[in-house]
Amino acid sequence: MKHLKLLLIMSYVVIFATDALAVVKIRDMVNVEGIRDNQIVGYGLVVGLNGTGDKNQTKFTGRSLVNMLERIGITVDENTVKVKNVAAVMVTASLPPFAKPGQNIDVTISSIGDAKSIEGGTLVLTPLSAPNGQVYAVAQGSVSVGGQGNTGGTAGGTGKKSHLTSGRIPNGAVVERDIPFKMNTDKIELSFNKYSLADVVNVKTTINKFIGSEVASITSPSNVSVKLPADGLKGSSYYDFLNSLLNLEIQPETFAKVILDERTGTIVMGSDVRISTVAISHGSLNITIADGVRIDRTQDVSAPSAEEATEENPNPALPEPNKQRDNRVMMLPDGVSVSDLVKALNAIGVGAGELMAILQSIKAAGALHADIQVI
Repeated sequence: MKHLKLLLIMSYVVIFATDALAVVKIRDMVNVEGIRDNQIVGYGLVVGLNGTGDKNQTKFTGRSLVNMLERIGITVDENTVKVKNVAAVMVTASLPPFAKPGQNIDVTISSIGDAKSIEGGTLVLTPLSAPNGQVYAVAQGSVSVGGQGNTGGTAGGTGKKSHLTSGRIPNGAVVERDIPFKMNTDKIELSFNKYSLADVVNVKTTINKFIGSEVASITSPSNVSVKLPADGLKGSSYYDFLNSLLNLEIQPETFAKVILDERTGTIVMGSDVRISTVAISHGSLNITIADGVRIDRTQDVSAPSAEEATEENPNPALPEPNKQRDNRVMMLPDGVSVSDLVKALNAIGVGAGELMAILQSIKAAGALHADIQVI
């Protein structure tokens, strides 16, 4: 029984999110108009594979290899080229804002043919271009697929293998051209990552209080526009002023949401998720939420052994007439939250499957005041 209780406790994880003292910087909630990453992509070849490259049926790999050799002055017959040590790949990267020539960025390498693995290969010099066709970086280097062939396995060496047809080259690309960029020095446009009108109003109020004048205004439900102060920046630069605004802190609005991960048994919920009056029966479990919370779980008493037979109960397979079934009852105060309910259910050994079913049933009854998202 002791081991059973331990397994029940370990069978799922419940995370209670609390926002009592949570504050975040404005920079973690918004994007500044014009400051963003830019995606670049290129087509290349990974060479030096140990027979795990594209097969001869992948014609474009052979043609690409021939074209590459011709560019360095070597002419070969395409029909004689064997590509089992070569793989055609797509190379992708994210060019950060304000990147300058000479800086290094990470690149991701992904096979587009029928190669079995690109582990141990080397990416040959590959230009990376933006949608406008201009080349902004070039990539080259040894490909790392990560892991040791087994990840999350047991001591016996079994487990899920690494994904061998995709890898990375840390700092594998060199920026060759910067993207022209000019900040709007008349105003700053802040765009929020997630819609929340309360956060928009809070940010506007916080900025105006910090500046001491009405420089911030709401231009849309997810945007705040900040004009430069009428009396100037008082000796600081435009970027100092921007950094000061982004470092301001607010307490963000929290959302009533419960996240259920059925694969791992993880449950994440906000501390302010509440439950209205409801009664639910689930197997041997009875739950009533009204003035308080009453949770009953009925459990059968273990059958007596043959040595325990008595005159009153000659059949040891049946419980004695006066022996009652074991009921475990817990009471919670009025105005119960989901976190309180889950803690109570956990205390009497409710498993992950039962807990998720109970929460979904309460939501279906309209008594759980939160969104439930199953992932």
